[in-house]
Amino acid sequence: MVNHEPGDATIRPLIKVLNAVLEPLSRRDWQGQDRLPATGGVIVVANHISNADPLALGQFLAYSGRWPRFLAKSSLFGVPGLGRLLRRVQQIPVERGSSRSSDALAAARAALEDGQAVVVYPEGTITRDPDLWPMRGRTGAARLALATAYPVVPVAQWGAEEFLRGPRLGLPRLWARPTLRMRVGPPVDLGDLRGRPLDAALLAEATERIMAALTGLLEDLRGEPAPAVRFDPRPGGRPGVGAP
Repeated sequence: MVNHEPGDATIRPLIKVLNAVLEPLSRRDWQGQDRLPATGGVIVVANHISNADPLALGQFLAYSGRWPRFLAKSSLFGVPGLGRLLRRVQQIPVERGSSRSSDALAAARAALEDGQAVVVYPEGTITRDPDLWPMRGRTGAARLALATAYPVVPVAQWGAEEFLRGPRLGLPRLWARPTLRMRVGPPVDLGDLRGRPLDAALLAEATERIMAALTGLLEDLRGEPAPAVRFDPRPGGRPGVGAP
């Protein structure tokens, strides 16, 4: 693991501990690390399948040469001990549904300008799709991407749901020893959208391109097609195929 990004002295020991925990509990199937820029700001977008998957994704990115800065819900920063650790490793709190929600995008942009890898779950939360396919995306990742010139690199993941499936909480199935699969795709092409007036239609188009890239990677990873209709978690939204 060679890395000299900001925060090295704090994050390196944490990643080593994380690796020591995950290595005996799981297997790895990692592909496409060469598509991650070795240096400079990058927006990493990923599907969200489990409360355990940030650990798997963080390990993958660190051992691919990038320290991850996750946009994470602010409530985690209020957990004794955990909040202090998250701040020390420069994670970014998101104040959902408040007047300060835009602070996270400002902090993410500053991190990008500092040459860091910012990780965004474009769904905004763990998928509610019954088969854990990517849901309808939120616009945060698109807003950040369109406001900057940094590449948007999709990473599809699968396997962490065997520890904890979907949004449920509980004791993880540590005996499962799943294969944590990661696939990195080419940067999402948003070049023709940058520089245009930012409106709802533009954000929707950018968001859909991001979600389509993630869904396509996950289809390859799982070896099966995604539902024709993306699950929509909003009140009155259309459920995906197979949803109750």
